[in-house]
Amino acid sequence: MVIVEQTAATRTGWRRLFLPVTYGYAALLISVTVLLSILSEATQTRVVLHASTNLSNLLRGHLGTLFSSAFVIDDLRSAAVIIPLLACLLALAELKFGALRLLRIFIVGHLGATVLVALGLWVAVSANWLPQEVTKVSDVGVSYGAMALIGAFIALVPSRWKPTWAITWLMVAVAGVAMGRTFTNVGHLVAFSIGLLAGYRVLRRGRTELPKLNTWEGVLLAAASALGYIMLVG
Repeated sequence: MVIVEQTAATRTGWRRLFLPVTYGYAALLISVTVLLSILSEATQTRVVLHASTNLSNLLRGHLGTLFSSAFVIDDLRSAAVIIPLLACLLALAELKFGALRLLRIFIVGHLGATVLVALGLWVAVSANWLPQEVTKVSDVGVSYGAMALIGAFIALVPSRWKPTWAITWLMVAVAGVAMGRTFTNVGHLVAFSIGLLAGYRVLRRGRTELPKLNTWEGVLLAAASALGYIMLVG
């Protein structure tokens, strides 16, 4: 017997608007952003560094930053754009994948990219390929989890567009690495790749493709794509 996880896509009427993960995460991000905005710049910097998953924090055993970093947006001026677009991305993921699968993809993408990037930095710093200062650079935000979801959206696009979706986003992510040349850019590429694998896993486990996107869901996908572009090369 095959057990199929219920998604919001199977709901009808007002029940489709019940998106607890989307609303809860957006509310937390807004709350943290507002709190940061009323602090002095020096205090903001300390809070961001304390929540950062930089190599210095991780090597000192501050593993809580693996989670706290996902609730902090260090550029407060961009939060007004990032949070609404992220809400669109999360809403689409929760509608089509369901809350539990959304959480799994987001968390695995966020943690997986963070750990792999930290491991690469540790090797590079140990070999003197990068200066020690890079271990203390702030690394917070929603981008790793968001890029993982964008990768997983390959399960949502029509079959004929799946190769285009994967190749186009991989090219943009690689371009972001080439232009930005930071470990965060590398993390975006890693997170997207993790999301692609998750999306293909969704396709393999399902007997049929997920229901086609309606007009409203297409708008959400466009907003999610805009967020992905901003994160990769914006």
